[in-house]
Amino acid sequence: MENLWNNYRSAVILTGLAIIAFFTSAYIVPEEEQVVVIRTGEPVGTVNTPNGSTGAGLYFRIPLIESVRRIEKRLLDLEMTDEEVLSNDQQRLLVNAYARFRITDPVRMVERAGTTDGVRTALEPILNSVLRQELGRRTFQDMLTAERGAALANVRTNLDRQAKQYGAEVVNVQIKRTDLPEAPLESAFRRMESDREREARTIRSQGARDAVIIRAEADAEAAKTYADAFGKDARFYDFYRAMKSYETTFANREGGPENSMVLSPDNEYLRQFRGRR
Repeated sequence: MENLWNNYRSAVILTGLAIIAFFTSAYIVPEEEQVVVIRTGEPVGTVNTPNGSTGAGLYFRIPLIESVRRIEKRLLDLEMTDEEVLSNDQQRLLVNAYARFRITDPVRMVERAGTTDGVRTALEPILNSVLRQELGRRTFQDMLTAERGAALANVRTNLDRQAKQYGAEVVNVQIKRTDLPEAPLESAFRRMESDREREARTIRSQGARDAVIIRAEADAEAAKTYADAFGKDARFYDFYRAMKSYETTFANREGGPENSMVLSPDNEYLRQFRGRR
């Protein structure tokens, strides 16, 4: 055993050093990542960047001198939850928005923000600011129409312009929800309820007025018809009115009291039954 070690000691040591050098220098870059090679604190190269000349795979660096900074290549999200924004019609709105961005210049990102979390931290107040500016020029009703798309396009453009200084590109900005704060919302509901009740009272009042007018016109028309009938044939008119009176007096009323009348056969009220005119 001692002879074997003495004979191959150099080879074993060289193999061990080679293995250590391999594991300390080799690194693998997957498709979803891009890498910035840093030497003594300065970026000196990139791997698998968008539109770059290198792709994913196995790469080597100088051990102890160079390091690699791995950066997400896929889309990243930036959330803005329940920020209060004042619209052009002085409505306080709770806006829940988000943006999607990706790192297109990893060297600049490392120099300006350090990490993707640093980019989020830098972009969050900018998103808040440009969203306030854009929504401040529009009313709450505009955010419920096609104007919402134009407003978000302007927000994306302005945010993307600011994001380029951090090596990022903003690809999309969306508003998930726009609500009135709870107290103004309850006040708006009460105001809407009061408006609807006032409108209902107005409609009922107009309906009652129209009913009185229609009933009066119908009574006048009926009176005119009676008068015309009386003028043409007074005896027929008397007969007709007597029949209507008999119908009203002697007809059985459903669910109502029965009428009982005791009259003499010679009573004037019953003259039409006797065929008297």
